Amino acid sequence: MEFRDAILLLHPAIAVLVVFPLIGIVVNRALQTRQRRLETKATGKSKIPPVAGQEHVQLGRWLTGTVVGIVLLALANDIFGNILDTQLWTKARFQVIFIVLLFTATIGSIVLLYKAKERNWRAIFATLTGIGLVVLGSQDGIYRKTDQWYISHYYYGITAASLMIFSLAILPEIYKDRSNFWRKVHIILNCIALLIFMGQGITGTQSLLEVPLSWQEHYIQQLYEHKCDTKPCTIQAPNLP
Repeated sequence: MEFRDAILLLHPAIAVLVVFPLIGIVVNRALQTRQRRLETKATGKSKIPPVAGQEHVQLGRWLTGTVVGIVLLALANDIFGNILDTQLWTKARFQVIFIVLLFTATIGSIVLLYKAKERNWRAIFATLTGIGLVVLGSQDGIYRKTDQWYISHYYYGITAASLMIFSLAILPEIYKDRSNFWRKVHIILNCIALLIFMGQGITGTQSLLEVPLSWQEHYIQQLYEHKCDTKPCTIQAPNLP
């Protein structure tokens, strides 16, 4: 396995080791927080400790950062892999510089979103982060499966990251709003996000089967060029050093 293949496997490894366990804990704390709120409203007390709500908020913030980070990692692997393969630096140097600056701006925006207190600034940095992910995702080299967007790991990932970013941006509003409007929005959007994460587990496994390792790319390219799925053909082995 080459170094590039090891970098490719970082994305699913982090998802399995960090993201999905975090999702389970966050969902558990969310259910505890809601149960405590309902019990307190009905009887004035609850056996669930108050710390459940604080843990839900803190772990939710970690989850957002992890999801955005893992999406950026996947995008960087595909984009810079394509830059190296096509030698884009020699052909379109400005485009490469723009991509690097866009990665920097997106990372800076999510960091500033965590620090922002005022509503307007949170809206600005959340929007900039989302735009950064979408623009980076439109670059060459990204495995998108646009013709099958409904089972695309890329589109699921961008949607899940966008929902996490929005949830982080509205977090202070949940505790300020007496009408519970933002709390209901938060619950609905994160229920949708949970379903998308479940889809991510399925489409991610599918992508591992569809995206070839570096030593396999030569053979896959010949399959497409010779249309070996519709007629018999011979695949030539590459010249190995």
